[in-house]
Amino acid sequence: MRVTEMMTRNVSCCQPGDPLSVPAKLMWDCDCGIVPVVDRSSGRTLGMITDRDICMATLMQDRPPSAIIVSDVMSRELHSCSPASDVADAERIMRDRQIRRLPVLDIEGRLLGILSLADIVRASERERSRARRTVAPEEVTNTLGEICQPRQTNGASEGRRTTV
Repeated sequence: MRVTEMMTRNVSCCQPGDPLSVPAKLMWDCDCGIVPVVDRSSGRTLGMITDRDICMATLMQDRPPSAIIVSDVMSRELHSCSPASDVADAERIMRDRQIRRLPVLDIEGRLLGILSLADIVRASERERSRARRTVAPEEVTNTLGEICQPRQTNGASEGRRTTV
């Protein structure tokens, strides 16, 4: 099964110069825990910001979200997939990088959607009654198990991208 068949397409984004209150409000309004950071002029996806990033930044800097800029907090190490990627390849990135969501990008790095572990679980559930499944529940369980392992620090440099 391809990523395009199960990704979430309508994704809210923020910009690097926005205050943290912007992605925080988007997360609240859209009931999500991550927002892609997109450059307005080029449309390229620059990074991701999570609810945890916002919480930790406001705590560690002892400042309100409106006083901190997204670019100071966002993750620049971007792991992504393409809409044509096989879901198994996307799951491998999620397992290897211990992440629950992958931005789906076109060839120029523009955001087309997000593939989440929840999207994969829902697809697996829809296939429950089929004789031949393209999304194996065991693989989803393995992916979640790997994501939940304590992180290994490997000194990876910021800005490195992993794509399929």
